[in-house]
Amino acid sequence: MLRFMPVGDSQTIGSAGEHTWRYRLWQHLCTTYGGPFTLVGPREELYDKATDAATSHAYADPDFPRAHLAGWGEGWLHMAPLVGQAVRDHRPDVLLVALGLIDLGFYTNAEQTAENVRAFVTEARAARPRIRMVFLPVIPNIRAVADPAFAEQVDLFNVLLAKEVADLDEPRSPILLASPPEDYDLHTDTYDGTHPNASGEHRIAAAFAAAMTEAWGIGGTYSATRV
Repeated sequence: MLRFMPVGDSQTIGSAGEHTWRYRLWQHLCTTYGGPFTLVGPREELYDKATDAATSHAYADPDFPRAHLAGWGEGWLHMAPLVGQAVRDHRPDVLLVALGLIDLGFYTNAEQTAENVRAFVTEARAARPRIRMVFLPVIPNIRAVADPAFAEQVDLFNVLLAKEVADLDEPRSPILLASPPEDYDLHTDTYDGTHPNASGEHRIAAAFAAAMTEAWGIGGTYSATRV
């Protein structure tokens, strides 16, 4: 069975009542992938805005494998120390990683964030030497529109992330850099300029699906990108 572990921040964990991009990708693979697969990870909760904590299990689909390694307000800085144990415990074959916005917004600059990417990869491979990874660059967000200095940091980090992927990629443990969702629109693909709505969830899922399909033949053409 192919085992995927979604890793991310608030865009990945999602809030109570949301489907999340990980659910959209699971739906897609259910119809396009010819073998058994599941999602794994040490956490299952959604973020609950009422309690300001990851305490919700209000998923709309009871059959959805909810496991993940994602947290509201967590970034590469937080996940690098956690990923090794998570990989050892849950044995994912593929890490699907969407991180960076929180790091750049609150914790580290672009260069420091890139260092944490390298630490993340080192820890993941120490736990499972043949693990595969797919990284999503930081996607458009409202802060980058309103804050030119932050936008420069996002652009720089995305360049550095591409360099890290090129440098760290190796045949036994390949790393893919997904293309950012094409024409991602803050007005139609998010509900607040940062967090994806249903349309944005589909478009993020499609970015991961396209990368895996092109490189590894996993899945196929993603049929829904806007709703």
